[in-house]
Amino acid sequence: MSASTSFIRVNVDPRNPGQFFACCGLLELADRLWGGVEGWFADNQFHSAHTGGTLADVLQAVSLAELHQVDPDNDTSSAILIGPPFDLLLDWWQDERSGGKQLKVWAGTMQSVRIARAMRGTFQRTDLQNENLFDQGMVVYDPDAQDRKVEPYYFDSRRGANAQALDIGFVPDALHMTTTAYPAVEFLCLVGLQRARPAPTDTPRVFTYFTWSVPLPAPLLPAATTGQLGHVGAAGYRFENAFRTNQKKHKAFLPATPI
Repeated sequence: MSASTSFIRVNVDPRNPGQFFACCGLLELADRLWGGVEGWFADNQFHSAHTGGTLADVLQAVSLAELHQVDPDNDTSSAILIGPPFDLLLDWWQDERSGGKQLKVWAGTMQSVRIARAMRGTFQRTDLQNENLFDQGMVVYDPDAQDRKVEPYYFDSRRGANAQALDIGFVPDALHMTTTAYPAVEFLCLVGLQRARPAPTDTPRVFTYFTWSVPLPAPLLPAATTGQLGHVGAAGYRFENAFRTNQKKHKAFLPATPI
C-alpha cells in the first residue's frame, strides 16, 4: 500500500450474517467506484484500502445512482439495476442453479425495489456516514411517500431474531408491527449477496460463511466467503435463513454461531 492509500473502517459483528454480507456489498460498490479496492476483517471492523475517497463518498454515490426495476410487471421479485457509476445488476434471488434463491427472505406483497429504494434513501444522512454505519437503527419511510413506513428485507439478524414467535410469544408480522430497521445493513447485504454467497450445508436453510484477515480484492469474494482460500486467517460461521411467519414464506437471517 502506498502513501496515497486511503482507508474505510466500519464496525462489524461477524456473527451477524447481514453485517458480514453488507461488508461484501460495501467492498463491491467501492471497487466499482474507484477500482483496485481491497478489504479485510480485523479487530471487530471491516477495513478497505483504496486510492479513492471516503465512506461518505461511497454512500453519496450510491444514493444518487438510479435503481431501475428491470421487470416493470414484477414489483415483488424483479431484478434491480444499480445505474452509473456502478452498473451492477442484482438478481441473485432468481438464481436456482447455484442456490441464490434459497437466500431470499422477502415474500408475498413485499416489493423488492421499493424496499431497496427506501433503505438506500437514508444514505445521505450524516449520522450513517461513519464507522457506526451498521448500528444506525431507525424506522424507514418510502422516499416517494414520506408518511408510509417500509419494512426491511430481514437480512440483519438483530431484526430476524426479534421476529421469531418462539422468542417473544407472538409473530410481529401477523400484527403488522413496525420495529427498528438497520437500512445500511439491509441494502448493502442485498448488494453483497450478488457476488458473495454463503455455502449451503446438509441442513435445509443453514449456511456457512468465512471472514478473512488479509487484504483481498472484490473478485476473490466468492472464494473467501466460502472458505476456499488458504492462509488468509479465515474464521467460519454458521447461520439459518429461518421462517419468521406461520405461513412459512417470509424468512429472516438469524444470528450466526462460530464454527
